[in-house]
Parts: sequence; structure tokens; C-alpha cells
Amino acid sequence: MERILTKQEIESLLAAVFDGRIEPDKELAKEQGVVHTYDLFNSESHKGLVPNLDIIYDSFIRYQRGTLSNRLGRIIEIKKVGAGSYKFDDFIQTLPSPVCMAIYKADPLKGAALIAIDSPLVFTIVDCILGGTGNSAVPSTNRMFTSIEVSLVSKVVKDALADLEKAWAPLYPAKMSLLRMEMNPRLVNIVPPEYQVVTMDLEIHIDDIVGRMIFAVPYMTIEPIRDKLKSGTQFDLMAIDPQWSYRLSTELLEAPLDLAVEVGSAVISMNDLLNLTVGDTIMLGTPCHSDLVVKVSGVPKFTGAPGLRHGNKALQITNIIDKGGKQ
Repeated sequence: MERILTKQEIESLLAAVFDGRIEPDKELAKEQGVVHTYDLFNSESHKGLVPNLDIIYDSFIRYQRGTLSNRLGRIIEIKKVGAGSYKFDDFIQTLPSPVCMAIYKADPLKGAALIAIDSPLVFTIVDCILGGTGNSAVPSTNRMFTSIEVSLVSKVVKDALADLEKAWAPLYPAKMSLLRMEMNPRLVNIVPPEYQVVTMDLEIHIDDIVGRMIFAVPYMTIEPIRDKLKSGTQFDLMAIDPQWSYRLSTELLEAPLDLAVEVGSAVISMNDLLNLTVGDTIMLGTPCHSDLVVKVSGVPKFTGAPGLRHGNKALQITNIIDKGGKQ
């Protein structure tokens, strides 16, 4: 039976409210409090526990874009779709069917990780490697992959692991090695079903074909280096793409330049210029024994002594002219 307050209790309660000794909002909140369950294996509770991991994948994308383009002979574009965190059993349920999976090890980190490649990307890779156009490689039916197709895709996976190894190197040197290729998700058990995995979904564009490459790394694998990821002290090194710098410097060395040697100069009148005929001689103001100025794209850069070499007119560099025009 519900208890009813007396008149005296009601007056005492009102007085306490007016005096500020009781705050009705706080008292109601205490009465309406609820208990929330907290699941340690719930994917929502692990979101954001691996900061800066996407920076490693940014570095991987820069490497892989060039590697895959060279392998397939096509211009490849790779984009990040998004990162996620799942229980391993839930992650397996999200994979497309059919799917080609590569199980790899990152020594000395414990456990194994997974790369999943969907069928459009698999068939396009195989078609390009075998000399096809790749545009009509995706079959109309979702058939399973043959052993030859899996073998060809494994070559691309090994390239990806080499690029992933380079992406991890500035932060943590790990040796990436392929353990096996698998097509049946039920046979993949890199961790128990309830364990957490951190994923990264990449979208790969090959001409008009769009495929997906999904990385899944167990949380327990990267837990030992979580503090390094969080601190981000090594990410300045990862922001520079050494392969791009090398290619840029190589291309610059092959750039054509306009080089000219100034033999001398003379000042003549317009009348003398108009009256020049074949056999006339113009006297230059430079002595024959003095060095000549070498200009690169019109800018003086060197001085040199004229001469002959193997029957050809030549110039031997004697000095370098600095930016101030001094030798």
C-alpha cells in the first residue's frame, strides 16, 4: 500500500525545498536512475582505442598505388572507405561472398592478421596480369575462385605486404609474411570469435572496376605498441614518401636544359650590318686565350676554356659562377 504523507510532513518538505536544503531535480534523478550494462567485447566500447592507425594506412596507400599500377599496367586509385572495430565473428559476417582472404604474420607481434579481397578486385587483377583489359573481367555469377586465380592474387598480396612493411617501418619494424590463402571464412580463425579486430576498408579503382581490400588486425596484436601509436612521435617520418622523393629527383636529373657558350660579342652599326657579305669578318671583344661564359637557360653558371676533342669543338669547365656572379 502506498504511504500517504501527513499534513505536518508535507509542510516540513515544502519548507526544506524553499530553504534550499532539498533540490527536487537531484532527488528525482536519484529515484529514476537506471543501470547500464557494459560489454567488454562490444564493438562500440572499443571504438577509437587505436589512434593514428589510419596514418599508417595512408602511407601504405602511397606505396601500394605505385606498386599495383606497375604490376597491372593500369592507373590505380586507392581510397579509404573507413575504419571499424568488430568482434571477429561479426567481422566475418560482413565480408562479401565470394571472398579471397590472405592470412599473414607480422613478426615479432603476436597473432596473425587478415586481408580480404572481394570478387570484382580478384577477377580484375587476374585479367590484367594475364594480359586482358580488366574492364569485362567480373563474371555474372558469383563463382568460387580457381587455384590459378588464387595463386595470381597471392603475388599481389605479397606486394601489398611488402608495402605494408615499409609503411610500418618508421613506427615499428615488423616483418610481414604470407601464411596462406583461404576462400572459406569458416576456416579462418586468427582469433577466437569474441575477440576484437580493428579493420580498414580500402576502395580500389582499376579503370571502371571498383573493388575492396579489407584489412583486419586483432586488437591484441597491436596492443603492445598502442602507446607508440598514441604518442605519434614517429609520424613526421611517415609524412614523407621516400619513393616519391626518389622518383622526383630521378626525373629532375633527366630534365632537358638549354646550354649555350658565349664566344664573345661585338658592337656594329646598322649600316655595317646591312652591308655584310659572305666572307666578311666580325672581330669579337674576347681574347682567344680567355675563358668563355657558359649559360644554362640564359643564366651564367660556368666558365671554360675552348678547345677540340675527338675532332669536335669542346669546352673544358674551369670555374663555377655563384649566385652573385663571382667565380
